[in-house]
Amino acid sequence: MMAATVMILGIVTSLTTLQFGMRSVDTARSMTLASQIMQSEMEILRLQNWAQISALDAESRVDPATTISSASGSTLDTMLAAIANRFTCVRTVAPISGRDNIKLITLTVSWTGVDGRAHALTYQTRYAKNGLSDYLYVSH
Repeated sequence: MMAATVMILGIVTSLTTLQFGMRSVDTARSMTLASQIMQSEMEILRLQNWAQISALDAESRVDPATTISSASGSTLDTMLAAIANRFTCVRTVAPISGRDNIKLITLTVSWTGVDGRAHALTYQTRYAKNGLSDYLYVSH
């Protein structure tokens, strides 16, 4: 009876540890994907000039499936779109007080983990008129 109790305790503890580990792996994978979505969207924004950045809405939703596509129409794109649908990406473009030639761009990616908990990552950058990104776009 004592051996059975110890074995049951060991199995229950192992299952709890396994669940915690799987939740941690899911969170790590999702954070990596969220970071890739934000990086891809930021690269798209860096290819735009000042007029295009200024014309963006103050807040808009970005489709993550378009930012992490291979653009080949293959089964890989179908799989990437299915994965990206778990994420929501919101882009905010705001002026910086006292600086008419600089915009603050914020990307927030949110998702729900396998355990039902909500997660979010935020990325911020500044885009300046006649700055490096704008200069490279206009001069080439």
